[in-house]
Amino acid sequence: MIRRFKPVLAALALALLAVPAQAEPLAKDVFGAFRQSNGGPAGAFGGYSRGCATGNVQLPETGPTWQAMRLSRNRNWGNPQLVDFLVGLSRTATQLGWPGLYIGDMSQPMGGPMLTGHASHQTGLDADIWMLPPRSLSLTRAQRENISSQSVVAKGGLAPSPLWSASHHALLRAAASDPRVERVFVDPVAKLVMCQNERGNRAYLRKIRPLGGHDYHFHVRLACTNRGCEDQAPPPPGDGCEEAAQWIRNRIDPPPPAPADPNYRHPRSYRLSEMPRTCQALAGR
Repeated sequence: MIRRFKPVLAALALALLAVPAQAEPLAKDVFGAFRQSNGGPAGAFGGYSRGCATGNVQLPETGPTWQAMRLSRNRNWGNPQLVDFLVGLSRTATQLGWPGLYIGDMSQPMGGPMLTGHASHQTGLDADIWMLPPRSLSLTRAQRENISSQSVVAKGGLAPSPLWSASHHALLRAAASDPRVERVFVDPVAKLVMCQNERGNRAYLRKIRPLGGHDYHFHVRLACTNRGCEDQAPPPPGDGCEEAAQWIRNRIDPPPPAPADPNYRHPRSYRLSEMPRTCQALAGR
C-alpha cells in the first residue's frame, strides 16, 4: 500500500517545492501598488526598462502652463529633474503659441514596471508629452480621462497630418536641446519632416530618435542622474535623418520580418527577484 502511494507523495513534494517560485510576486504588481513615493533622496536605479526610483515627486495635476492627463493611472510622478524639465518646457510652449502642454504618463510613485502599457518609464526619467496643443488648461478629472490627443501623421504613415506645424518642430527642438535630455522618441514621419525643414544648427537632431507608436505624443528621456542608474549607449553619430528615411521606405516596402528573439520578455513579466537589488530593497522584500 505504501509503495502504491510513493509516486503520489513524490509528486506532491515536487509541487510543494515549486510553490515559492510560483507565489513570488510580479514586480509590476508590487510597484503598481505604491500610491506614494518614499520621499527619500532622489535616485534612479537600474535601467529604463528594468528599474525603479526613489524620491520621485508628483507633477501637480494642474499648473499655469500644463495639465497632467489620465490622473486615474497615478503616473504623474518623476525625478525632480524631470518635473523641472516638464514645467520649463511647458513655459517654452507658451512662447511658441501654445497655451501650455498636456503631460501624459511619466512614472509610478516608486517607478518600476507598470501594470499596463509601457516597457520603460521605470526610473522616473521618462515622460510622454501630447502632440495636441491644449484647448483648455482647466479640464476636469473626468475630461482628462476621455479627451484624446491627435496624430501628427496622416493615415498610411507616410506624411504629416494637418495637425503638424512649425510649432511642433520648435517644441521638439527645444526638448532635445536641453542638456539633461538623452533622447526624444517620435514617429519617423515627424523626424523626417524636421530633417527636411531644419535650416539652423542640426546637432539636436541626433537626439530625435524615430520610433513607431509616437505620433500622438513624443517621449522624452532624461539621462541618468546618479550612480546605480544604467544609461543607454549614446545615439549613433550624425543627425539620424537617413535612419528615419529608412523607416518610411520600410513602411512602403516592408522587409521580411526579423526572427523573434526567443529570449525576449516584456518587463511586465519580471518577478521581483529579477529586479536590481536596490529595487528589491525599496520594495521591502
